[in-house]
Amino acid sequence: MTLYLDSAIISEAEEASLMGWVKGITTNPTLLAQSDSPPETTLKKLIQLTNGPVFYQLMATDFDQMLTEGRKASEIIGSQTVLKIPATSVGFQVVARLSVSITCSVTAIYSASQAAVAREAGAKIVIAYVNRATRLLGDGIALVRDMASVLRGSDTEILGASIKSPEEAAASLQAGAHHLTLPLAMLKAMATHELSEKTVEEFAKNGIGLKI
Repeated sequence: MTLYLDSAIISEAEEASLMGWVKGITTNPTLLAQSDSPPETTLKKLIQLTNGPVFYQLMATDFDQMLTEGRKASEIIGSQTVLKIPATSVGFQVVARLSVSITCSVTAIYSASQAAVAREAGAKIVIAYVNRATRLLGDGIALVRDMASVLRGSDTEILGASIKSPEEAAASLQAGAHHLTLPLAMLKAMATHELSEKTVEEFAKNGIGLKI
């Protein structure tokens, strides 16, 4: 299991890097638009803040332009590149072409059949928008479960995105997601619990330890 930061804000990436347990960064066009720098500059800064993958989502919709954009992103990000390619008919064609040389993921998947096509096209990761799928389809966790069933026994893994609570994060993992990408606030929320804080306070009040 891997937890990623879902952000293109450099200060957030710096904070996530200090956590020590956040293993990569995912971006998308909306997140890159929130950065103060052009996308190329932002991506170059992000790769300096993680040893793990940095995801870049293609904006082009034409086959040839998507190939060009994907290769350009790979030149910028280098060996840390994971391309996010939309789950469209053209997108799957692009995955089939680029996955030979660049790690590809397929994003915005809303059916198990799309996950199967992504696998056959060569995608290493399929991305499910869990909370959004719940709003649009009725049950995002069931979508993850169905995708996991279809992909069982393959090398293609599921990345859960659009996670709105620690409970939804845990449920996504229980349903079969291999990885999660989360905003900084949600990463912090996953690491805390009021009872944990209370327990620590009790130890501090009643206990003793080494002098430092």
